[in-house]
Amino acid sequence: MPQFIPIGFAAGLATALLFASASAGGMTGRFILFFLAPLPCYLAGLGWGTVAAGIAALTSAVATSLLLGIKTGLVFFVSQGIPLVVLCHLVLLNRAVAPHPGDGADTAPPLVEWYPIGRVLAVAAAIAGVLSIVSLLLLGGDIDDLRGLMRKLVDDVLARELPGLGTRELSETDKDTLASVLLHALPAGSAVLWLGGFALNLWLGGKITLVSGRLARPWPDLGLMRFPPRFGLALAIALGVTLLPGMVGLLASGVAGAFFFAYTLMGLAIIHYLTRGMTARPLLLWGLYGVLLVFNTTALIVVALVAILEPLLWYRRPLAPDYGPAANPPPAPPPD
Repeated sequence: MPQFIPIGFAAGLATALLFASASAGGMTGRFILFFLAPLPCYLAGLGWGTVAAGIAALTSAVATSLLLGIKTGLVFFVSQGIPLVVLCHLVLLNRAVAPHPGDGADTAPPLVEWYPIGRVLAVAAAIAGVLSIVSLLLLGGDIDDLRGLMRKLVDDVLARELPGLGTRELSETDKDTLASVLLHALPAGSAVLWLGGFALNLWLGGKITLVSGRLARPWPDLGLMRFPPRFGLALAIALGVTLLPGMVGLLASGVAGAFFFAYTLMGLAIIHYLTRGMTARPLLLWGLYGVLLVFNTTALIVVALVAILEPLLWYRRPLAPDYGPAANPPPAPPPD
């Protein structure tokens, strides 16, 4: 039996068990398990190829359906299974290119050009934006339904928890205001969570498979990643549509949130690149992440602007094509 088949099944079962475990225990444990539950599937995909990722995704969806119900399994497959297969495929996507003339082209082996990691992150942001739209539409068909749902959430959950943190109970006006804030933060917040999960599992899965020797592509220089040329235009359009009233503007805020968070990640990558070779680099980076924790919203906007303004203010040398020999031969099914 080809090795990628049992690997995919095992990874899918491990993911389903982790996802089911996320429904028990404390809130912190649930949050961590929810983010890391798809990691075994990413390991299968990055280490054994796209087919292994597909087997793992299907297995995890079926096992989750048996453990938690068909609806939960379907949601998991759409929100995690399909994206991880697409992202693992893009990470391993490559083509052979001829060496440049004068570099011993007659004798040198063909170079391998890998799919740029910046475009992988851009696709992940687009998927996160779409998932935020779909999840919002599933919650309610119009903005009044969503507002009522947020008010019910405040009444049933938050209103019971917050009084113990303050000196008075929430008034009806306070509850309406809090529900409105939650409503407008929901699309962008969910998109950020989706994209954060995709990026975390790709990075962590890539590191683990790299150490194990199973990662097929060389580790990319994350400090030099770039988005497609029109990605900034897409962010500008999404931000403009958020100004529209009603459901359209609310849905657009999810896409804008995903794209903006992607620029925040690239801004961090630029700062990591610019501080290379500096003696005070550890202090500067720790200070940056400390500021992000304390002044998260304002600091995130500044970091994102570092990436958004890069085409106008030259920070880095141009990114060369991601050439390089495969760290290992691309995973292929062994003979039976």
